[in-house]
Amino acid sequence: MRIVSLLPAATDLVATLGRLDDLVGRTHECDWPDSVTGVPVVTAAELDPDRSSSREISDAVGGSAHSGSSLYSVDVEQLAELAPDLVLTQDLCEVCAVSYTRVADAVRMMDVGPRVLSLEPKTLNEVLGCVTTVGEALGVPEAAAARVTELRQRLADVEARTAGLARPCVAALEWLDPLWPAGHWVPEQITTAGGTPLLAAPGEHTEPMPWDAVVAARPDVLLVLPCGFSPDRTAAELDVLTTRPGWSDLPAVRNGQVWLLDGPAYFNRPGPRVVRGAEILASVLHGIPADPPVTPGEARQIT
Repeated sequence: MRIVSLLPAATDLVATLGRLDDLVGRTHECDWPDSVTGVPVVTAAELDPDRSSSREISDAVGGSAHSGSSLYSVDVEQLAELAPDLVLTQDLCEVCAVSYTRVADAVRMMDVGPRVLSLEPKTLNEVLGCVTTVGEALGVPEAAAARVTELRQRLADVEARTAGLARPCVAALEWLDPLWPAGHWVPEQITTAGGTPLLAAPGEHTEPMPWDAVVAARPDVLLVLPCGFSPDRTAAELDVLTTRPGWSDLPAVRNGQVWLLDGPAYFNRPGPRVVRGAEILASVLHGIPADPPVTPGEARQIT
């Protein structure tokens, strides 16, 4: 089978199911595992996130971090040359990856259309369900079932290790300007790791909120995990938060509990690594050791 992944989380799924050798095309953002760097890239970004501010990126998509004009283009000619049997995509967020609509338009221009599978999970359970869905599409349902069992056990282990501990109130931000709370599966990651999520409910497709709402929530812990930004990229723009009125009065700031996290790897993308995200949060919130240990590249405390 020839697979093209137009969603980084889908590339994660292909890898975790042992079918990376069948991947013939990927997005420019697919960066895990390292071996995918040799796979042809069939998308391009309209903006360079390393040279554009959060506000500039937001303005480019109509002021919304979840809708509006897509930031990505698809190389239709190259896609046709790769002749995929299966194209994996999504229709959840036009900023996170190429949308299903654009992929469908591209496929219609090909002589022989591949199967297009759109993944749109909104909760942790649905994320794990995607492992099953992709496993069936790739003809490896047994491997998918085993992987799901392993991932669920890891989540259960995190819950067991945080049971009975004090549950700090946690706010998670997935965009800096405008401020955007992390919804979908992130509140469940926080709950699993022994925290009480603020600002968003499990599965919620969130909207921008005023800074006053963050101040009023009085989080004990503040997680900063912008979509598509590495911790280093986030740190370069952190003054968007730190210069806001009332920043120094936040309990999280006073107690040194502001954390920069690797959003793309463990929180923004609905792939199997969200389980590692919950393990990282258990370490952040309660000091519970993860295996392997959490690195500064995964979670960095701001003092």
